[in-house]
Amino acid sequence: MLRRQPGDAPASAAASEADLAQLSTAIAAGEDLGPFVRRAFACGRPEPLLASLRAAARDREAEIEELCRAHFHDFIRAVDDLRSLLADADALKGSLSASHAALLSSAAPLLASLESFLAARGLAGNLSSALASSRRCVRLLALANRANAHLQGGNHNLYLALRAVDAIDRDLASGPEPLPLPTLRRMLLSLIPAVRAHAEREISREFSDWMVSIRAASRHLGQVAIGRSAAARQRQEELRSKHRPLEECITLDDDGVGDLDDFAAAAATADVADGAAAASFDLTPLYRAMHIHHTLALGERFKKYYLENRKLQLTSDFDVIAATPFLESHQVFFSQIAGFFIVEDRVFRTGGGLTSRPDVDALWDSAVAKMVSVMEDNFSRMQTANHLLLITDYAALLSATMRRYGYPVGMLLDVLARHRDKYHDLLLADCRRQVVEALAADKFDQMLMRKEYEYSMNVLAFGIQSSDITPAFPYVAPFSCTVPDICRIVRSFIEDSVSFMAHGGGGDTYAAVKKYLGRILSEVVDASIQKLVDSGGGLSVSQAMQVAANMSVMERACEFFTGHAAQLCGVPLRAVERGRRDFPLRKSRDAAEALLLRLLRSKVDEFMGQSDGVTWMADDPPAGGNEYANEVIIYLETLTSTAQQILPLPVLRRVLVAVLAHISERIVGLFLNDSVKRFNASAVTGIDTDLKMFEAFGESMSSLFVDSDQESAANEMKAALVEARQLVNLLMSNSPENFLNPVIREKSYNKLDYKKVAAISEKFRDSSESYFSTFGTRGARQNPKKKSLDTLIKRLREAS
Repeated sequence: MLRRQPGDAPASAAASEADLAQLSTAIAAGEDLGPFVRRAFACGRPEPLLASLRAAARDREAEIEELCRAHFHDFIRAVDDLRSLLADADALKGSLSASHAALLSSAAPLLASLESFLAARGLAGNLSSALASSRRCVRLLALANRANAHLQGGNHNLYLALRAVDAIDRDLASGPEPLPLPTLRRMLLSLIPAVRAHAEREISREFSDWMVSIRAASRHLGQVAIGRSAAARQRQEELRSKHRPLEECITLDDDGVGDLDDFAAAAATADVADGAAAASFDLTPLYRAMHIHHTLALGERFKKYYLENRKLQLTSDFDVIAATPFLESHQVFFSQIAGFFIVEDRVFRTGGGLTSRPDVDALWDSAVAKMVSVMEDNFSRMQTANHLLLITDYAALLSATMRRYGYPVGMLLDVLARHRDKYHDLLLADCRRQVVEALAADKFDQMLMRKEYEYSMNVLAFGIQSSDITPAFPYVAPFSCTVPDICRIVRSFIEDSVSFMAHGGGGDTYAAVKKYLGRILSEVVDASIQKLVDSGGGLSVSQAMQVAANMSVMERACEFFTGHAAQLCGVPLRAVERGRRDFPLRKSRDAAEALLLRLLRSKVDEFMGQSDGVTWMADDPPAGGNEYANEVIIYLETLTSTAQQILPLPVLRRVLVAVLAHISERIVGLFLNDSVKRFNASAVTGIDTDLKMFEAFGESMSSLFVDSDQESAANEMKAALVEARQLVNLLMSNSPENFLNPVIREKSYNKLDYKKVAAISEKFRDSSESYFSTFGTRGARQNPKKKSLDTLIKRLREAS
């Protein structure tokens, strides 16, 4: 063994004391002493640990002894108490035994009675159960009998039969115990589905019959609803026409208010009528079928079945137009669709959720798309305005009917609005044909009216009378039969246009009608008359005069057309008068006047062509003027006497002025004619006489224009002859060279042309001159007029 070094003892002693202190703390805390034991044995020194443990054990034993000494007397007292309690328990046990024996002796009869009671109660329970089962069987059999009776009563009692069957099913399913009769239970369980299947078959058959009948009834229903819409529209138009005079007033009187109430009442009556139309068909089979299917828990399947069948019916309704032309079948087509959706609206509102708004809207959208496609296709191929108007009018009535039931009809109205121009183009083509035929059939004679109704029909109806006083009959009108014919054509056009625009054209009705009225007046009436006038058509002067007179009457008729269009559109005439435009037939009016002037000039030229009888080198001037002048004056006087009866004074004034201006040009042309080589003063004097006759005629004609400026008319007609007058005055002047003076020329000869004066002056010879006069007058004094004329000719030659 190793010796212990002297220096190691204190350190070992200190470590042992620390371990003992930790061991005491662990023992006091009740901790695990395993680590201390392992460390002691690991170090090879377990003796200190064992000594410490023995010391700790001795300390604990001392503490226990002290504790036992302190509680010994209390323990002794507790043992004494337990002994006295045991004696009391023995006494109680004896008392309980005596009481138990007494109870057993007294309860034996009661137990016997209780056993009898329990046996009787068991028997009563069995009887009650038997009675309950019997009553249940009787009740089930009674329900089965009731269901059988309802089934025999027809489809009207199917719901009651199903209620009875459902009661049987609930009893069998929710009963506390199964039926005591297995045969009855099996029979009922087999009959319940059979009854339900029978009810489903019967109600499906009835529903199928209803689907067939409602399709046939829908067409009649649509026709009735559209017819009532047409009647309501007619009533509203009558009330509106009755109310139009009040619209021209600033305020309404009591009667006007009453008319407004009548208008509202008419609209309400139309709504009530549509409601009565909707109530005229029977939906009871549909409601019954829906209720039965809900009872059979097949409500969703029935909804789907109903919607699919209605879609098929709608698709088959589209095929109505397949076999016949659309013009013949459009009413049936639109009526069928209208009736279909009137039924659907009623089903949606009263069907209890059978259809939904999206479902109805989807059906309506498909129907609108089909109607739009059909109308677009047929409208594009139509070439007759009346056919287009018939279909448009019925489509507008359909739109009005369906709008009253809450369906959107914007797409239908858009189709009608898109074909507004085509309709009016077709209408304009028809009117153009009618106007051309009326113009071709007219002989352009004044129209004779023998009866007052003819005057009313041809004059008053179009406001073309020149006076409010009814004339005496027979009456010769200042116009030909073309005027009332064209007025009737234009009035019919206005009414058709207003009908189209008011019922399906959309937008501002009056603005559109006014636009198309301008088109028929300018493109049809004006162009047709202008074409007739430009072509001439072999018209005589009297016929051309009648055409010009017709145009003045048409000017009053155009005012009537504008007012009539405004009246039909409900626009006050005050607004129309404020917005009045220029005369739309001014081109044909100007062309008619130009034709009349052209024919008159031609006639004047024809008379002036007889100027070969004029003696240009006469010794004496003709007495009373030349023959051509007399014939022209006679012709113009005859013409004027007729013209002043039919032509307006402004037109007659323009015509006369133009004719006189042409005569003036022709007189100047006589001097310039190549056939006239020379002329003398006698010829000039004769022309001066002719000119005075024309001036006298113009002055006498100016008296016709008393209502206007008579003096102005006289001056205007005199000015028309100014060129010929200035030329004659120049030739008759003693000093022709004064023409060269700018002041005198501007004052007296401002209408004369240099070249014309030069050419005419060279032809002018004095009567004293002849081809051989130079030999006899040589050396004599020259005539001053001749000298002045020669100077004029010379100066004009130099100027040219």
